[in-house]
Amino acid sequence: MDTHFTIQQLADSTGLTAHTLRYYERIGLIRDVARDAGGRRRYSQADREWLRFLMRLRETGMPIAAMLRYAQLRREGEATHAERGAMMTAHLARVQAEIAHLTELAQFVADKVRWYRETARISMTHASKENPHAEPTEFPLPDRPRKTQGD
Repeated sequence: MDTHFTIQQLADSTGLTAHTLRYYERIGLIRDVARDAGGRRRYSQADREWLRFLMRLRETGMPIAAMLRYAQLRREGEATHAERGAMMTAHLARVQAEIAHLTELAQFVADKVRWYRETARISMTHASKENPHAEPTEFPLPDRPRKTQGD
């Protein structure tokens, strides 16, 4: 038996909104959605799996424009295998760079937490009177280029 889902069933099972599903269809991320006799969308299991894949790409920070390019290449078939692989390789490098940056930031926050725990054990009476807003400065943020729109 062929399983099909209404837009609401698909929204409920993926966590996307019906609005997002219609948007993805309008821009071409989802194509050739079947319709019933009343014109209502009927999504297939393959549509649902494709959406889950797209959701994972979004979770990794892939821009919609890149997802559209990937979807187009996928529709073109096996001839685009190498280009899709290259896209994923480049995206993986971006994800790994973001993980490295977040790891640095997590260390910065951990150092700050440790500083607060250590200073809580020390009487801060004198320091508090002199500078109640004192903060440690030995935890500089690393230089990092700003993200531009579309990154």
